[in-house]
Amino acid sequence: MARVTRGAGRKNRRRKLLKASSGFRGTKSKLFHSAKESVDRALRFAARDRRVRKRDFRSLWIVRISAAAKLNGISYSRLMHGLKQSGIELDRKVLAELAVNDPAMFAKLAETAKQAAAA
Repeated sequence: MARVTRGAGRKNRRRKLLKASSGFRGTKSKLFHSAKESVDRALRFAARDRRVRKRDFRSLWIVRISAAAKLNGISYSRLMHGLKQSGIELDRKVLAELAVNDPAMFAKLAETAKQAAAA
């Protein structure tokens, strides 16, 4: 029976993996076995951190909205409740952007939320 060397498929697989590990330090970018472990680990971290990034941004937006709300004399929870009651459906990303870049508009929204929450 003839000896199988795997040819181009093996070479392409190794080349693809070593390209993915370029930029890693030392053995992790040179030797196939070490590079494979490092790339697998990096891909696991990347997948996890795509989800973590969403959490981080949401908490950042909440902190910014809360700070701006306190400047306008209302708590974060009352602000969000008042906005929902008054039918204003802005997400936290947009509210945080308004809080930072357009405080006058945010103040109007806070006033609307106060009135809706009081009613």
